[in-house]
Amino acid sequence: MSQQNVGTLDIERIRSDFPILEREFDDQQVVYLDNAATTQTPDPVIDAMSDYYRQTNSNVHRGIHHLSQEASEAYERAHDRVADFIGASGREEVIFTKNTTESENLVAYSWGLSELGPGDEVVLTEMEHHASLVTWQQIAHETGADVKYIRIDEDGRLDMDHARECITDDTAILSAVHVSNTLGTVNPVTELTELAHEHDALSFIDGAQAVPNRPVDVEAIDADFYAFSGHKMAGPTGIGVLYGKQHLLEEMDPYLYGGGMIRKVTFEDSTWADLPWKFEPGTPPIAEAVGLEAAIDYLEEIGMERIQAHEEELAEYAYERLEAEGDIEIYGPEPGPDRSGLVGFNLESVHAHDLASIMNDHTVAIRAGDHCTQPLHDKLGVAASARASFYVYNTREEVDKLIAAIDDARQLFA
Repeated sequence: MSQQNVGTLDIERIRSDFPILEREFDDQQVVYLDNAATTQTPDPVIDAMSDYYRQTNSNVHRGIHHLSQEASEAYERAHDRVADFIGASGREEVIFTKNTTESENLVAYSWGLSELGPGDEVVLTEMEHHASLVTWQQIAHETGADVKYIRIDEDGRLDMDHARECITDDTAILSAVHVSNTLGTVNPVTELTELAHEHDALSFIDGAQAVPNRPVDVEAIDADFYAFSGHKMAGPTGIGVLYGKQHLLEEMDPYLYGGGMIRKVTFEDSTWADLPWKFEPGTPPIAEAVGLEAAIDYLEEIGMERIQAHEEELAEYAYERLEAEGDIEIYGPEPGPDRSGLVGFNLESVHAHDLASIMNDHTVAIRAGDHCTQPLHDKLGVAASARASFYVYNTREEVDKLIAAIDDARQLFA
């Protein structure tokens, strides 16, 4: 990415919105490079949630008093805001969950248990997060369906020829990650969805690493289901989103039951409320929904294209600095349109956990482990990897601090 694209962001002003970035440990200011796990939260989101608790706090859809009406309007408005942000037709297609994992489970249990059986196939990729892989694996065990995996090539990209072999008339659903949280690979999800639809199969796209940092249009992708989490996009923890095509959601039964999702209950039977409420039982994440709406407002004010350009430029710079070290193995594609704003790597002869510990001594926060992709790490032939992931508030200077800390680790283990 060009420096001109990155220069359109006022990083100093953006950083001032994130109070946690001013924290120090042992007189060293924190360098936060663990954004693929959770991004930090700006003041406008914190303020929106605080204002909700100070001024509006009440349950939704259950009271006729002023506070309940205000809370209900705020909660419904958040659905509308999310729908507009991702290109959905309306709030009926936006279900609030706890996170991407719960969104995966909702579809797996509400659709998969009733629709899958022996002879059906679920197609995943070798780079799937456990939220997808484990969920569909276990549903397949329960239903007798088979699971197939699209291979990755030596560069960490999907083998699309193998994808065309895997997706057949026996395929019932394809579940694929939009952006790999380990490799940084950006998958051709529109092409994958087209392949699934050619065989009358559904598609589920895990967008946890995509929605936070690039424009996403679910209707352009034509995904049947698409999921992401608020805490990876400058929003609060405890709220996720499941997008689903309305006709599919209308046909599905809920798998969680209770108050708020019913139309009528008798001692003998129950009927369900309209979308999206039939999939949102109990007291929902109201304050979190307010925070998610504020996060979307914040990101769109900056501009999703500019966020993507900034993040990818930092990842390219980090990739080049790491590659120049000579004793570092980097995973995933080279910088370009197929790579997002994270870099997974290993330093020769140093376990990723040891490396992360030394990073912490320098107040550089990275992630180390299998990143909830154990089968992928098995394929890569490593037990764990280190991961530096970037967001809108990170800088080149912070990448330089990462490299300096790696140099110290190298000397310690020499």
